[in-house]
Amino acid sequence: MNATPFAPNAAGLAARLRRAAAAGATPEAAPAAAADGTALVAAAVLVPIVLHPAPSVLLTLRTAHLARHGGQVSFPGGRIEPADPSPEAAALREAREEIGLDPAAVEVVGRLPTHVTGTGFRVTPVVGLVAPPVIPRPDPREVAEVFELPLAALVGPPGPRQEEAVFRGRLRRYWVVPHERHLIWGATAAMLVTLGGLVREG
Repeated sequence: MNATPFAPNAAGLAARLRRAAAAGATPEAAPAAAADGTALVAAAVLVPIVLHPAPSVLLTLRTAHLARHGGQVSFPGGRIEPADPSPEAAALREAREEIGLDPAAVEVVGRLPTHVTGTGFRVTPVVGLVAPPVIPRPDPREVAEVFELPLAALVGPPGPRQEEAVFRGRLRRYWVVPHERHLIWGATAAMLVTLGGLVREG
């Protein structure tokens, strides 16, 4: 007999994430430099969870012409600027600039563990709850599309999978999250896998 798919609901998920944040279950912990001593660039992304009855995560497809990560799926976010008082402030600012998401519409509930990318960034993922409907206003210079990924896709089946490829002369393993239209992989997929684990643990 097949197992019943895990289906997170909005009320339960919101309460679970608030408890996790209050308990300090989403700490920030990452080195300031890469293994070769190169300084990492501090960045923050917003992980916007839309509280539909079956919740989803808001993601962006970056425009193809961008020098960094062009044509890739990502969370709204970017570098932490000197004027940003915190990673949360940076994530909310970037989300407003990239997709027109009003910071007042976001309930920040905590962070996922800091993620170091292979391209030299130390990323703080900031988790925020957003009530539907969400009507994005993407900046066409940076964002080609805004779409939602059901949280159920993170907890299977089929669920995320690991693949491997040679990058800069080294064999690397990376996560891929299933989606019918877009390739979701790399740092974004890894952070989604962490989020999925937090959702399932509750």
